[in-house]
Amino acid sequence: MATLILVRHGRSTANTSGLLAGRTPGVHLDEVGRAQAQTVADRLAGITVSRMVSSPLERCLETAEPLAARTGLPVQPEAGLAECDYGAWSGRAIKELLKEPLWRVVQRNPSAAHFPEGESLQQMSARAAAAVRRHDREVGEQQADAVWVAFSHGDLIKSIVADALGLHLDLFQRVHVDPGSISVVRYGEHRPTVLTVNSHEGALDWVAPRPETAEAPAGDAVVGGGSGPTA
Repeated sequence: MATLILVRHGRSTANTSGLLAGRTPGVHLDEVGRAQAQTVADRLAGITVSRMVSSPLERCLETAEPLAARTGLPVQPEAGLAECDYGAWSGRAIKELLKEPLWRVVQRNPSAAHFPEGESLQQMSARAAAAVRRHDREVGEQQADAVWVAFSHGDLIKSIVADALGLHLDLFQRVHVDPGSISVVRYGEHRPTVLTVNSHEGALDWVAPRPETAEAPAGDAVVGGGSGPTA
């Protein structure tokens, strides 16, 4: 089975100015965000990456650049991983949005949230899950133990992780994903498995499947927890 590495874009100029960037063009990484992008590439240095896909927005493509330079792989823009369409909320200050009644819906009942002139969180979640599952299926058909990387946005990645955990969208706010962080999911034969969420440091060589050390058939959970990836 393939392994999906989800990367949230590095810190952007909108993050530090307190704005909800949404799909506003021209939002780039700041100095910290560029360093985070390089850290992502360094953490994945020991892994053979089979495919790289990204939200088409600048801050995600910029986060992908160091890894693309290291691997020589092209970065495939994927509309399904684009930021949530926040509609009329886009470009507004977070401190102003806090006063909107919809803010409470997003926090308490996100499955009912629909952004004015934009999309709902349900629509966002559905397209994000469909996009990663399609790419994962394609990558896995080409190479069963392939590792691939998707660069996206906070709410998108939170919804993908929640979907993999079998959580209702109303619980997706329990997942936390920082700029420049890495989360890892495998879509197995029986169920998805979440290997890590919101990871910031350390080499990730251990996420690559090692069939020769498998203690159970691929996709099966080892009763008792198993001996870990270094066995």
